[in-house]
Amino acid sequence: QIPKDPAQRWLRELTALSQQLQRVHPNVLAKILKQRTVYQNEEIVVINKPYGLPVHGGPGIKNCIADVLPILAKMLENMRAEPLHLCHRLDKETTGVMVLARSKEAAENIRLLFKTRQVEKVYWAIVLGDPDPAEGIVEIPIVEKEVQSHQSHYKRTLAPNYRLCPEDGKVVKMRKNRNAESAVTRYRRLASAAACSLLELQPITGVKHQIRVHLAYGLGCPILGDHKYSHWSKLAPQKLPELTLRRLKLEQSKARHLPLHLHAHRLCLPLGQPIDLVCKPPSFFQKTLRKLELDIAKD
Repeated sequence: QIPKDPAQRWLRELTALSQQLQRVHPNVLAKILKQRTVYQNEEIVVINKPYGLPVHGGPGIKNCIADVLPILAKMLENMRAEPLHLCHRLDKETTGVMVLARSKEAAENIRLLFKTRQVEKVYWAIVLGDPDPAEGIVEIPIVEKEVQSHQSHYKRTLAPNYRLCPEDGKVVKMRKNRNAESAVTRYRRLASAAACSLLELQPITGVKHQIRVHLAYGLGCPILGDHKYSHWSKLAPQKLPELTLRRLKLEQSKARHLPLHLHAHRLCLPLGQPIDLVCKPPSFFQKTLRKLELDIAKD
């Protein structure tokens, strides 16, 4: 059943694409990743990670990037075919720059660069709303909590160090949550239109789901298509503003098919000579930018 409506057809294709990546033979998946190679030298191979493909295996996951690294290594010509190694991770729904190392030593070296915050990371996200101020730093620790609802589940959320005292409105320091991880994200608005904004993000720390949590709960601007962090107490599709739905030619009932619009746009690796790696956003992301008329001023 192919929907007549182009907007729905486009979303259906995307869902089909991530399901397809789970069904293909590992050799085919390796070939897809080979076509998405954007840079390689003796030490590293850089791919533009496709949407909906997990980096690691897990329950119900048939295909993931980690499993096809030995095949991909053999496909990349003229290089000794040692299996490639993962250096960092991206969420299943995140697209963009992903660095793989050709040797264990290179992988450990790059992991250390990530750990010691020497890698400059720039993400792009389309979010609901308009952050105020338009540029700034979110520095709020993040913790994992169980959400008590008709369907109990775990989510990451903010564990602020300060709160406002209800009596006099003064800022009071809170007792630190032992399990909270400190998290810092810089953000800058690049464009806004149709009740949405395009943001450039620099995570200074590397906490799981940091960008998603900081945008949704810190700035009140959840990422478009982030159905997990658009509500706290329930698992439900994101509610979109009328204007956004109109521009995307979508009905609210179909919003649940919207993909997460988060893209790892650029990485700068200080390997001797700094290597600047840039990946274009996927076509669905570019399509959304056009539909919402989020025009980026050319640098």
